[in-house]
Amino acid sequence: MKDVKEKISIVIPVYNEADVIKRNLEEVKNTFDEFGCEYEIIAIDDGSKDASYQILKRLEKDIPNLVVKRNSKNFGKGRALKKAFKYTSGDLVVWLDADLDLHPFQVKTFYDIMRLDEADVVVGSKLHPNSKLYYPFLRKVITLGYYSMVWVLFSLPCRDTQTGLKLFKRKVLEKVFPRILIKKFAFDLEVLVNAQYLGFKIVEAPIVVENRRNSYRIGIKSILNVFWDTLAVWYRMYILKYYDRINYHRRKNLRKEFKKVHR
Repeated sequence: MKDVKEKISIVIPVYNEADVIKRNLEEVKNTFDEFGCEYEIIAIDDGSKDASYQILKRLEKDIPNLVVKRNSKNFGKGRALKKAFKYTSGDLVVWLDADLDLHPFQVKTFYDIMRLDEADVVVGSKLHPNSKLYYPFLRKVITLGYYSMVWVLFSLPCRDTQTGLKLFKRKVLEKVFPRILIKKFAFDLEVLVNAQYLGFKIVEAPIVVENRRNSYRIGIKSILNVFWDTLAVWYRMYILKYYDRINYHRRKNLRKEFKKVHR
């Protein structure tokens, strides 16, 4: 990736990762150093109850291109990603989970796909035929069931919306984030549904997933919340036409501001 002219911002939401965050952030740094491109790492602690934030602040002194931010309490991954975006300066933005079940070396494949397909968003997909998955069978069943539901409701060009590794052109998030309501569950889905609605091109990429944890952290309550949030996105998009009204009111307010300035 030494021929990459764009600057890349890697956004990493962190919640209770004290046991692994130092090793994993160093791995991210080493990977992108090997890529040879210009990059920055934005790590945002989402109200961790362990020592994650303190470890991040110490790492900030040792890693020159690391920026550390914090939420005072746990608001959810979606809100953390939105907040972190304010501190990015890259032309391309990577979302990367802190546990590194998805290793950052895969960003190179994502970038190549984005360039070859002239895409605006590249989404890692567990359902891509070339993906390699090493995680529990129950998780595979839940994944397949959820994405069948998403396909029926939204007909997105990607079968997997929730995988933690994604690559965006900056302009996509600049346009999409003001429209987003969900702070936790199904946040990724709402982003992708709106990106497609605005005409941005979304493509899938194969991934390698390795479960580095001894347990599966998503429980029944979280699964139900994802289900209801998914239905809420569908209701806002197709019944309420909420996202259309956002554009209307934003244009209306801009016209008012323009008139005030030019009186």
